[in-house]
Amino acid sequence: MRNNKVLWTVQILLAALYLFAGGLKAFGPASAMTQPDGSPGPLPIWFLRTVGVLECLGAMGLILPGLTRMKRGLTPVAAWCLFVIMIGAVVTSIPLGWNTLILPIVAGILDVVVATGRRDWARDAPGGLARAVVR
Repeated sequence: MRNNKVLWTVQILLAALYLFAGGLKAFGPASAMTQPDGSPGPLPIWFLRTVGVLECLGAMGLILPGLTRMKRGLTPVAAWCLFVIMIGAVVTSIPLGWNTLILPIVAGILDVVVATGRRDWARDAPGGLARAVVR
């Protein structure tokens, strides 16, 4: 029971982080995503907007299946997908220095914690994880 409370706390905090960061990328002004000198960043704006939308969808995938008790096997899938996004964030942040790497590394580790902690939800889905994704 205690593990469930910890996982829910981590899921809520991650969802808030991804909704905030993804919302800024998806719906924020393009000028906010340029480099400090005003030049465009290393990634095109359409790519950042796509990542922002995916982060928002992943945040919903961390919370909504557990709240609605429907298709709960999608929560570990969302956590793994967000982990992949955080790998990309770490790779693109390497040239910027160690201080920019901390947040995506910690978020990625917490994504793995949620994905492995909620793997029982994937097993509870009829037919296992593959059927939970297809439905």
